[in-house]
Amino acid sequence: MTTPSKTIGFIGAGNMAQSIIGGLINQGWCPDRIIATAPSESTRQEVGNRFGIRTSGHNSDACHADIVCVCVKPALVKPVLTHLTPILAETQPLLISVAAGISMSCLESWGDDSLAIVRSMPNTPSLLGFGATGLFANNKVSDRQKAEVESIFNAVGISEWVDEEALIDAVIAVSGSGPAYYFLFMETMKAMGSQLGLAPEVAERLTLQTALGAAKMASEANLDVAELRRRVCSPGGTTEQAVRTFQEGGLDGLVKEAMDAAVQRAKAMAVELGK
Repeated sequence: MTTPSKTIGFIGAGNMAQSIIGGLINQGWCPDRIIATAPSESTRQEVGNRFGIRTSGHNSDACHADIVCVCVKPALVKPVLTHLTPILAETQPLLISVAAGISMSCLESWGDDSLAIVRSMPNTPSLLGFGATGLFANNKVSDRQKAEVESIFNAVGISEWVDEEALIDAVIAVSGSGPAYYFLFMETMKAMGSQLGLAPEVAERLTLQTALGAAKMASEANLDVAELRRRVCSPGGTTEQAVRTFQEGGLDGLVKEAMDAAVQRAKAMAVELGK
């Protein structure tokens, strides 16, 4: 865990910020070492009461922390950081961005190019402590700071570093957007279960528990997922027939096309948001 004496400031106190704050506190981070800012007084009051942390309506107050986590919507990153550039240049925190589509060059330009900066790509299961986060650092981030960043995001799941910034787009396609792929598949399974005669609530419970069990097996078994699939597919059985239908229907190509579309959209967003 990161040194207890470290302070961390969150610019923005929405769902993602709150999930990280909650994870840090659960991992032993002292609430009095955390500050979060938000324009809404009701949000500040809610977050302060929930976590026992300091809150402020002024983003500059968060910039005096050792680590500053920018948790605002992507379209707000530029105005927020450019307004804070002078104080960030003075305080020199480790800056972490959780905004999708905001490139490192933009973060360095808007924040201050002398800063140690990390781009992060967490996903929505972080809200439950089961997140997967991709990380990319500029060349000013030390090994010690990388360990600190890992401890922050490991408090809400797992984290993985990528060596090239372009690979953040691959992270978006795999884990950033990935939960929606599984939701869609579960949605379809639930609907088909109902069409096959199951009560809707029964189809839903069976679908969700099956997805949970499959993910649990895949994460805990010392086996590749392809091997797990083969072990479920008894020769000539029902599962083999269903899986063959997926494969013959072009599932592999469809998944590739979908993930390529996510990557291309991520690249387009970077251009749009970097203007």
